[in-house]
Amino acid sequence: MADNARAKKLADLIREVVAEKLQRGVKDPRLGTHVTITDTRVTGDLREATVFYTVYGDDEDRASAAAGLESAKGVLRSAVGRAAGTKFTPTLTFVADALPENAKTIEDLLEKARTSDAQVREVSSGAQYAGDADPYKKPGEDDDAEDAASE
Repeated sequence: MADNARAKKLADLIREVVAEKLQRGVKDPRLGTHVTITDTRVTGDLREATVFYTVYGDDEDRASAAAGLESAKGVLRSAVGRAAGTKFTPTLTFVADALPENAKTIEDLLEKARTSDAQVREVSSGAQYAGDADPYKKPGEDDDAEDAASE
């Protein structure tokens, strides 16, 4: 088992090499400038690497980019092997990053909360208190009420 620092260092190297190779070395038109490598994780034994990516575009672009990455996997692994200089080059697995979808969901929830807050603000703008404006007793008020009751 390798230590975590070595796995992190290899993951960073894989991310840089794959991104560079996608930008300059792979001639697949499905990949182009639409694919962004967001993160890379390597297992503790340095045998498997998971590469997370995002694709700018619609679902069709995402599907074609996934097929392009799968077909370029061998070329990318060879480039990683040359750059890493390790005894065993990790196998690469490409996973579409869910970060953009999560960000969109959070933005939708925040917009819903803003709308709800605006509705509450609008409804409460002309509202009156249910009781007195100041429902708290003040130190001198109790004595006056007791004096009036005892007379």
